[in-house]
Amino acid sequence: MKLNRLLITVILLLVLFFHPVSMACPDFKTANPKFDDNDPLKLENPVTTQYLKKNLRKGSPRLMLTPTIEKKLKKKLTNDPVVKNMYKAIRLNAAEIHKKPLLERKKTGRRLLSVSREMLYRMNILGMVYRIDKDSKVLQRLDDEVTAVCNFQDWNPSHYLDVAEMSLAVALAIDWAGEDLPPATVNLAKKTLIEKGIKPSYNKKGNVGWINGDNNWNQVCHGGMIAASIVVAEMDPELAAKTISRALDGMPHALASYGPDGVYPEGSTYWGYGTGFSVVTSSMLESAFGTDFGLSDYPAFLESADFRLLSIAPSGWYYNFADCGDKRGKNGDMILAWFATKTGNPAYFEKDRFLKDPEAMGKLSRHAGAGLVWLSQFDASGKNQPPLAWKGEGDNPVIFFTSDQNDDAQYYFGGKGGRGSVNHGNMDAGSFIFELDGVRWVVDPGNQGYHDLEKTGFNLWGRCQDCQRWTLLTKNNFGHSTISVNNALHEVDGFAAIVDFKAGEQPEATLDMSQVFGEKLKNVTRRFLKESNRSLVVEDKFEITDSTENITWQLMTTAEVEIIKGGAILHQEGKQLKVENLSHPELAVSIISLDPPPLRLDRTIENLKRLEIRMPAYIFPDRKGTLKVLLSSEK
Repeated sequence: MKLNRLLITVILLLVLFFHPVSMACPDFKTANPKFDDNDPLKLENPVTTQYLKKNLRKGSPRLMLTPTIEKKLKKKLTNDPVVKNMYKAIRLNAAEIHKKPLLERKKTGRRLLSVSREMLYRMNILGMVYRIDKDSKVLQRLDDEVTAVCNFQDWNPSHYLDVAEMSLAVALAIDWAGEDLPPATVNLAKKTLIEKGIKPSYNKKGNVGWINGDNNWNQVCHGGMIAASIVVAEMDPELAAKTISRALDGMPHALASYGPDGVYPEGSTYWGYGTGFSVVTSSMLESAFGTDFGLSDYPAFLESADFRLLSIAPSGWYYNFADCGDKRGKNGDMILAWFATKTGNPAYFEKDRFLKDPEAMGKLSRHAGAGLVWLSQFDASGKNQPPLAWKGEGDNPVIFFTSDQNDDAQYYFGGKGGRGSVNHGNMDAGSFIFELDGVRWVVDPGNQGYHDLEKTGFNLWGRCQDCQRWTLLTKNNFGHSTISVNNALHEVDGFAAIVDFKAGEQPEATLDMSQVFGEKLKNVTRRFLKESNRSLVVEDKFEITDSTENITWQLMTTAEVEIIKGGAILHQEGKQLKVENLSHPELAVSIISLDPPPLRLDRTIENLKRLEIRMPAYIFPDRKGTLKVLLSSEK
């Protein structure tokens, strides 16, 4: 046995000698064909104490700003209308912050997160205003804010997002204003970043599963720890180097989830959260070390900007699958602005929104200061709009069919595969949303407030087959436009994959949903076809088993519904959409009202209802069947 192990070791060493691993990012599919999160593609990681001492930029600013970057920012403030306008909005926000009381350690349920986020917002705003204006009143407020939170008993390490966002906030304040803050405040802040920020992340009994996690926690927490480490590097270089090195090893577990095409499995708003911290991290590493160690070049990361753009419908709603919010914000997207700066693609630069009246912008993003830096570094180089038909695979596959921006139909379709047990996932495999004429006809029930559920003792986060999460209409298959069999839940780990996709004038995509139903169906596929610029075909093909009792086709809508022979007509905003059962016009459509919803804890959505086409198994004597439904509207 020992001889065999020795032989294997020698062979591996020979392979590595003749085929050394490149630190550049190879093709993701070749390097990691199964996107195995247990062994993701690595980032470069040369960080040791010696490396840090030699390569860390001396002096501040070094978090997203350097003297060169700041010089360009200040120049743009004099001649760039977008940068000038956004800075006006930032100054207005700063004035409002001065009117507010200092923050207190007040938890909401198990979270201090709202306080940490407010602190990050304040430091972005006040820190940027101080960098530009050198206003003594702003400096005093920064001093007061930092002192207040550093005197908290802790930053709530039981919910580490709270620590991470607070760490980034305090680090940013010290980096951007520390040269002028009282030395006692700077010393307090650095010691607090070590004791209440970084060190609790080494408590193995604490909430540290994020270190090698594959979701937004990984991105947020490592980002906060990197910021803290850069700021305290001179005080404790060993701890700082160890923490940055740990982050470079840990972050790929989350970055791999973007593969292979850029879909963020947790949905668009969580893209904003997780990706937001990853781009902050990339920006900080580049400004502090001159490199982000391959983060921004990680396969499919840059492509995720297309996913973000495609997730926004003409109506202003997101394709709000998973635990995604319903609608995008009214202001320009600061996170997309980083992608614009990185790629030169103006499709990611929402100029019109950045040029809105600053008074009308209201409260800005908590990354607004960083965002201003990215806006000031943008130089357009060509334009590349996302395609009109697009599919992204990975942990939670998604399909989009859209129309040209100048098309009056405003066609928008989003459909998905995946599985219920994905991070922030729902039992929504096979579900879809659909818009025409700027009206959302087919809806997703979206997300609902976590704290309101948790305070009742509801177990929101368990993802087993019988877990409480799946009792909620927003989470189970009965609240989504998909198929249900035997009135039962989907199989939580059953994965629906995209097995066919065609672009062109009539794009189509097919999902294999067989795993979603276990033994209740032998085979089932769902095909989406954009038949015309005003119609969508949904075609299901299935093979039943002895366990199949009935199959229910579902469509979720908030429109008024008129039942007609062979289908229904939806009415909304003075427009209409026809739902036709092309394959089985003899089957009547039923309406199930979900306002009020079935459970007291369910989200209430005004006028929500589920249209059903119910098919008993006995109507398929040869055990195979097809249901073909057309959604269409005449101009």
